[in-house]
Amino acid sequence: MHIVVLGTGMIGTTVVSEIAKFDGIDAVTAVDVRQASIDKCLETANNPKVTGRTASLATEEDIGKMLKDADVAVGCLPHSLSLIAVKAAIASKCHLVDLVGSQFTEKMALHQEAQDAGVIIVPGCGVAPGITNFLAAQGIEMLDKAEEAVMTCGGIPRYPVPPLWYQVVFSLESVLGLYTKPAMAIAEGKLVKLPPLSRLEKVTFPDPVGVCETVITDAHSTAFMLKDKVENLYEKTVRYPGHWEKMRVLNELGFLDMDPIEINGITTTPRALSEKVLVPKMSGDSTEDITVVRVEVSGVKDGKSTKYTWEMIDGYDHGRNITSMAKTTALPAALAAKWIALKKITETGVVPVESLFIRERFQPFIDELNHLGVEIECIEEVVM
Repeated sequence: MHIVVLGTGMIGTTVVSEIAKFDGIDAVTAVDVRQASIDKCLETANNPKVTGRTASLATEEDIGKMLKDADVAVGCLPHSLSLIAVKAAIASKCHLVDLVGSQFTEKMALHQEAQDAGVIIVPGCGVAPGITNFLAAQGIEMLDKAEEAVMTCGGIPRYPVPPLWYQVVFSLESVLGLYTKPAMAIAEGKLVKLPPLSRLEKVTFPDPVGVCETVITDAHSTAFMLKDKVENLYEKTVRYPGHWEKMRVLNELGFLDMDPIEINGITTTPRALSEKVLVPKMSGDSTEDITVVRVEVSGVKDGKSTKYTWEMIDGYDHGRNITSMAKTTALPAALAAKWIALKKITETGVVPVESLFIRERFQPFIDELNHLGVEIECIEEVVM
């Protein structure tokens, strides 16, 4: 089986390294626009199964050329290229696991095309979106009546520094979307859009995390998939105290706007300018990070009030020498690609994780993630 990984940034490199270790995978091709990134990826993977190719990935045709001889692809590309990669995979009749969950409606509209091509497209298969989504979906499946599902997740520094108490460990493009994008949720059985950075709340996690703050963020795919199965559903993102309020002020002042402005004859956007200013303020002395996940699903089972809570507190992986965010984002995608390659998954079409990794597949997938180092614990609480 031949797997192609599109994009060899931090997470793409981790996907390449992990997939190459799997039995049954014969070859892995790492593709990126920059030779230096590929060289670093090949050095990190250090596996004879892995080869690299440089290519433009700007168009459907560009990406299609890279998928010509592949059985499965994993998309580790920026949000702006995700839908293009999906279309290229369908045209190339290549299965695709995509880390990006944005443009969900547009991707779902390609379901019949993917079925006709005989391929499966799995959007949003990382940690969030990804793990949080199928945990919520499984919790809902386990209840007779699901009343509320709350998906809480965040990547935070192990050693936070002022003024923002946060550091970027992957794409700032994805991070800034949290501060500006309206949040899709389910409230009283209906899809609703909530303002960005709304419903600030305190939350406490086990050591070494402690007290944090959350705001509502976009749960678009999960809300769309589960809108008929649960009365209330929200996604929340975690940061250390004080971070959200500072970003709220920047947003209110227009520093995160996308409308063009002119500065000394140069056209740019407030967000592009802010990115340049913020990156140094979001870079700490240590690359060590922590990824926290808490998914709580409550309702009624066998006539009793029941709540399922899944929790993951994952730190920097010193054995692999990678961030927790890279590991917890890459491994679900790598594992999903492996399952497709080995025909443990045979569905076709655009199939979100909310329907792919539940019921009989749920525990085996969780068990394999645990074996790979992504440890998720579950607590069941029953009120008599």
